[in-house]
Amino acid sequence: MNGCIVHVSDTHFGGEADLALVEGVVELVPDLEPCVTVISGDLTVRARHGEFQAARALVQELEHTAPVFIIPGNHDVQWWLRPLIPYDRGAIYRKYAQYFGPNLTPTASLPGVLVAAANTAYGVTWGSLSFDPRDLAVKGHLPAKEIRRVGELFQQTDPAQLRVLVVHHNVIRGEVSERMGLVRWKRAQRQIVDCGAELVLCGHDHQECAEQLDRRVVVSCTGSLSTRSRSERPSVFHRICWDDESIQIEQYRWSSDRRSFKRADVHVFTRSRQRREAKIPARAS
Repeated sequence: MNGCIVHVSDTHFGGEADLALVEGVVELVPDLEPCVTVISGDLTVRARHGEFQAARALVQELEHTAPVFIIPGNHDVQWWLRPLIPYDRGAIYRKYAQYFGPNLTPTASLPGVLVAAANTAYGVTWGSLSFDPRDLAVKGHLPAKEIRRVGELFQQTDPAQLRVLVVHHNVIRGEVSERMGLVRWKRAQRQIVDCGAELVLCGHDHQECAEQLDRRVVVSCTGSLSTRSRSERPSVFHRICWDDESIQIEQYRWSSDRRSFKRADVHVFTRSRQRREAKIPARAS
């Protein structure tokens, strides 16, 4: 069975959104015929109502072509509320939930593919803290309970379905930024490989990449639809197509001369035909 996914991320509605890029995606997506469009977080800049309203308008436009799968990123979290309301962990997601629903980790089972989200955007918490002050409220973390839940979903799915994990923070080191999106990233990478995912969709780094973890899990880290592209690189979004043999990531790069996205690099990875059992992390005692 085959199919296609459109993967965009980091629209940053507010002062950083580039409306020409957003309109370019909206114009092209119907021709790409995705079974689902995934937006892997950072829809906003400051988690303000007007920013979420603009993001919701984009989602409604994309839904004319295919279902839209959305997760929050660190910019969509009102992390500054956590010290003020320490007893209410849901407070930091309240605005996001108002526009996109309370489910922060959706799952979509479609013909040929199971898409499951794991939340990595928690604001300022012990799990996301590091020794670098630049990481405050920026880096994320992947709790064991999250990857355990996703692994259990992948174990229960049809072996013929492509198993897709969606997270916000980049799980591959950025080429320009030289930064990982997750605290304790080595452990997170091992957990992702062991959970049974075949494909990971992420963003956060604002630079596109198509690679593999442990030569087994394909990673699509897409660029930003904003003015904050790394080193002033042209914006890129991805179309991922798969069949029984392979996973193919097509990169669509913005042409400032033509004012549109054009198909550029294509990365093809062999898909394992033998289902691997997920190694689900043990529950803490």
